[in-house]
Amino acid sequence: MRDKDKYLKIVEWSSEDNCYVGSVPGWIGKCCHGDDELKVYQDLSKILDEWIDIYKDDKRPLPPHTHREYSGKFVIRTGPELHKALALKALTAGESLNNFLVKRLKSVVSD
Repeated sequence: MRDKDKYLKIVEWSSEDNCYVGSVPGWIGKCCHGDDELKVYQDLSKILDEWIDIYKDDKRPLPPHTHREYSGKFVIRTGPELHKALALKALTAGESLNNFLVKRLKSVVSD
């Protein structure tokens, strides 16, 4: 697998800019734009290649990439008050805290 294939490349429509914009989350912000979605993706891929080459030439480690397996588990620290409030909301809804939070998180991601 090529290094550039390990990174998530996003091309999305920007209502603010009235065009497509490309970025690599966690590394390269909005760096290219245009009216043609495919052309913006191609430009983004080229920019990513150039950044990878720069890092390698400078003997710098590449930033972490998004091509990895996820376990489905993560730990979040909320503080005791928020933990209690969430647990009470879940209890009131007749759900486990885990199911309650998974539903809420899914709703945020699907917006």
